[in-house]
Amino acid sequence: MYVPVTVSNFLRSPNRGTAAAMANAVRNKQRARRRLARAANRVDREPPGPAPAAEVIVYFADDPRKLYQLDQWLPVLAELHKRHQVLIALRKMDSLLDLRARTFIPSVYVRRLADLLELYDELEPKVAIYVNNGVANFQSLAVSTMLHVHVNHGESDKVSMVSNQAKSYDRVFVAGEAAERRHAAALIDFDQRKLVRVGRPQLDLTFPPQLPPTTRRTVMYAPTWEGENDFNNYTSVDVYGPAIVSQLLDLPDVRLVYRPHPRVLTSTDPGVAAGHQEILRLLEAADRRDPGAGHTSSMEGNTLALFGHADAMVTDVSSIGLDFLYLRTEKPLFIADRRNDRDLLAVDAPISAACDVIDAGTIATLGATVAARLDSDQRLSSRQELRQFYFGDLAPGESTERFLAAVSEVIAQRDRLIQGMAHPHGGSSAAAAAGDLGDDDSPASFQGHGALASAGETAQD
Repeated sequence: MYVPVTVSNFLRSPNRGTAAAMANAVRNKQRARRRLARAANRVDREPPGPAPAAEVIVYFADDPRKLYQLDQWLPVLAELHKRHQVLIALRKMDSLLDLRARTFIPSVYVRRLADLLELYDELEPKVAIYVNNGVANFQSLAVSTMLHVHVNHGESDKVSMVSNQAKSYDRVFVAGEAAERRHAAALIDFDQRKLVRVGRPQLDLTFPPQLPPTTRRTVMYAPTWEGENDFNNYTSVDVYGPAIVSQLLDLPDVRLVYRPHPRVLTSTDPGVAAGHQEILRLLEAADRRDPGAGHTSSMEGNTLALFGHADAMVTDVSSIGLDFLYLRTEKPLFIADRRNDRDLLAVDAPISAACDVIDAGTIATLGATVAARLDSDQRLSSRQELRQFYFGDLAPGESTERFLAAVSEVIAQRDRLIQGMAHPHGGSSAAAAAGDLGDDDSPASFQGHGALASAGETAQD
């Protein structure tokens, strides 16, 4: 009877070393069996068979936790789909299953790099759109017969809004002058001609009321999350969150709506998690004292749907503040500064010039300041100027038209370039030989290097 070498060695000489070797061999065998079981159940493409024709690929390689980055673009992409056929290509099956319930836009899951390139060879799309800087984007970026457009998933003054990976794309769609200056200040040897101003198409949507009507004035507190690292941490939840909420709850004739970034809810940062729970406790206590006040937390639905209710916004350096500036320019805006550095804040976040800043020196009087601004807003003209700086003179509705026209122009430019190529076909297949694009099995192969992953992932605001 055959006896494995590790078992034989243990029987001849039972000691700690041979026992460890035998245990390791057993674990390896178990891992091999699990790998075989997973391989038997793997689906390389879903749905199987030919994909619907598409001029535009929207590429999304992340898991459902980051689908919020794509969600805000879906109504805009639906408009694009009316002009140019769109297909959303996903690299995680769970993301495909989640997305199907959210949009009628055709979508397909492709597991391996080979499956992705086969899809591109089959469809010969003209443009690929990317809503984040995930490092797995580079598997798609290797294809030379498309033009690649980065659109991001927000507009804010966060450090993560500008990545050196912008150099990899053929076009980078931005909101306005502020974004252009951000790229010029942060990147060396970057071709500014890649930048295309399109405003904020996601803000052209209209939403039905999400909260019940009230005679009270509504103040939103919408903090961001802690980011992937300290330099991209702008959240106020752990530093000022409970104090902000406590003072707003004490204001007469005010309804407070707490709307944190989705990743605050699942934060593993002890301070953020504790701050969030304390805020919820304060809201519950206030509701018990005065159920008619309508104080609430809002964790579901679109944040923009709450803006129509808000008479003032308290937030952090994030896209929420700029979105509010664009849509509700006439309403007061408050920005928290966890670093207590007004000079740095003025440079990093020009919007702060039109806001009351919450920091260690002002947190104690926040309630009184909010009450004063609700009664007499003295910063309206400054907000109007900064709206122009961030978004140009676009009115609601015009950004979508500019975006659609910009995509059409990129498609036309791609067609002109393809006509001038000596060998225009086979770009996707050739990409497989263009260099080391990572493990053919999965885009997860790109996640190994922490610094690269951090630099590549644009933190949502």
